[in-house]
Amino acid sequence: MVSPPYPTLLADLLYTHAQEFVGLYDLTLDWFTQVNAAGWQLLGYPSEQALLTDAARQLSPAAGPWPTLCEQARRQGRCAAEIEVRRYNAGPLWLQAELAYCQLADRPFLLVRLLEQSRLQQAERELAHSVRRFEAVFASATIGIIVCDREGTIVSANQFAQQLFGYAPGTLPGQRIEVLVPTTVNHRHEHLRASFNAHPQVRSMGHNRDLLARRQDGSVFPVEVSLSYFHLDEALYVVSYILDITFKKEAEQELIAQRQRVERLNAELEQKVADRTHALLSTLEQLEQRSQELTQALRAEQELGELKSRFVSMASHEFRTPLTAVLTSTALIEKYPGADQQDKRLKHLQRIRASVNHLNDILEEFLSVGRIEEGRIEARPVALDLPALVRETVADVQGLRKAGQAIVLDLTCPAPVHLDPSLLRKILVNLLSNALKYSGENSEVAVQAQCRPGQVIIRVRDQGVGISPEDQQHLFERFFRARSVTNIPGTGLGLYIIARYLELMGGTIALQSQPGVGTTVTVTIPTLLPDENHSAD
Repeated sequence: MVSPPYPTLLADLLYTHAQEFVGLYDLTLDWFTQVNAAGWQLLGYPSEQALLTDAARQLSPAAGPWPTLCEQARRQGRCAAEIEVRRYNAGPLWLQAELAYCQLADRPFLLVRLLEQSRLQQAERELAHSVRRFEAVFASATIGIIVCDREGTIVSANQFAQQLFGYAPGTLPGQRIEVLVPTTVNHRHEHLRASFNAHPQVRSMGHNRDLLARRQDGSVFPVEVSLSYFHLDEALYVVSYILDITFKKEAEQELIAQRQRVERLNAELEQKVADRTHALLSTLEQLEQRSQELTQALRAEQELGELKSRFVSMASHEFRTPLTAVLTSTALIEKYPGADQQDKRLKHLQRIRASVNHLNDILEEFLSVGRIEEGRIEARPVALDLPALVRETVADVQGLRKAGQAIVLDLTCPAPVHLDPSLLRKILVNLLSNALKYSGENSEVAVQAQCRPGQVIIRVRDQGVGISPEDQQHLFERFFRARSVTNIPGTGLGLYIIARYLELMGGTIALQSQPGVGTTVTVTIPTLLPDENHSAD
């Protein structure tokens, strides 16, 4: 048996018994073709075969430096670097890699040696990484970060903080933190800082109050500040995180201004709506009033039209009857030329005289209505003897009695009263003429007059046709005539005139009637005795 050459035995001995990872890396296959036992155990594989046949074929993360190291070793012959190595079914591991280039059977290979770092080296590396990460965060933060010690001396400030407060790079460290606080609150800030040092905790500053910071040029601006702390070699350090909220405050002020503007506009709009509503209601009220006035005007026009129609109808009828009597009597008088026919001529002359008087009465009623409505009649009371006036009026209407009719008087007024004699006489004439006109022959008309303190009461009761309750509601309207007397001549103005006269005298009129039984009219007029009236004057 031929023994292997000494160098080969020495290489196998070194490869087999090495305490670190030693492997042969085929650059063509991009993976190992041989690894010692210490190597596959270091990477957590169960065997060398498991490592060589690993489908992943990835020593370090895909974005790691391994491809670059391989290329550098090919060019330079060897290289070394600290790399993060992927372990089988375990977390990554940082190792020192040494690569040496060689060719075997004209194929490129790398002799790879991976060395574990000592605990100190690993701690230094982790510390360096931590410092780099801290510096990256600290330097790149978009808020101001300031670190100061227990005494309030600034030991560190990031670039953003120096820009925020208007300081040149490197000029803030060493200064007191109070240089960043408005001078008006410096003393209070020192007290607050001492309180925080006594009981440090992570919290925000300025609860429910606005905070202001001071720039190097003395200008102030609103900020939000959060505090944290850490201990280093038992020394307390306070970290301040400072955020400029100028734009936030401006936005808040703008929002408040906009809200106030909206509220003001809403109030103005509500006022305008209220004003427009009030104007609309006023307009509607005016329209309603105009509508009512128009309705009343139309109603008055209709009533006027009806009055005209009734007046024309009544006047044509009432004037025609006496005029016809006049014409007839005139024609008959011509037929009695002889002296022995004087009595017949006198009879017709009497009829003519009665017809003329009737026409005068109708005209007087028309004229009275006109004077009343024009306001040309006034009550002029004087002291009068009421019983005497009643008797004179009864005597004046005796000619209106029908056959067998009688007027019975009951007068209890011993003392004179103060009334308008003309208006009272016209009232009595109308009442008596109606009572006689609408009562039959052999009937009785009772007239009662009473004088009480402060008033006179006159009643006229007849035994006539009576008035229905429906017609009683319209008796005091112009030209109205009850249906029960349409066949009896009349103007329909008598009771209307009486009511208007009584208004002038301050009196009232009441009527009670029953068809087929008769009618009682009661007139009440306020008055004073002559002595009382004289004393009042």
